Amino acid sequence: MTLDHFPPSDPRWKDADSGIFLKHSQLLAESKGYRIDSCDITVICEAPRVKPHREAMRARTAELLGLPLDAVSVKATTTEGLGFTGRREGIAAEAIAVLTPLR
Repeated sequence: MTLDHFPPSDPRWKDADSGIFLKHSQLLAESKGYRIDSCDITVICEAPRVKPHREAMRARTAELLGLPLDAVSVKATTTEGLGFTGRREGIAAEAIAVLTPLR
């Protein structure tokens, strides 16, 4: 069974704070018996430059997840002009979280 938690067709999610989605993910993990111990986030874009915002992004992510700052990594890369991110038509992101059983 596939669930759509935040379908793009639902206008409620247009311009929504991304923290809503992150907290929802955390609650889903906890409901299955896991906690998030750390996360590694990669932002893929040509612009804007991520470095000036990196520490604020780490701090906000750590705050939302209740993690120490050193458990959150944020970095950026480009696609060297390739694809929609290279043409500056959008931004992509990848995130990996380490989950630990609550028991």
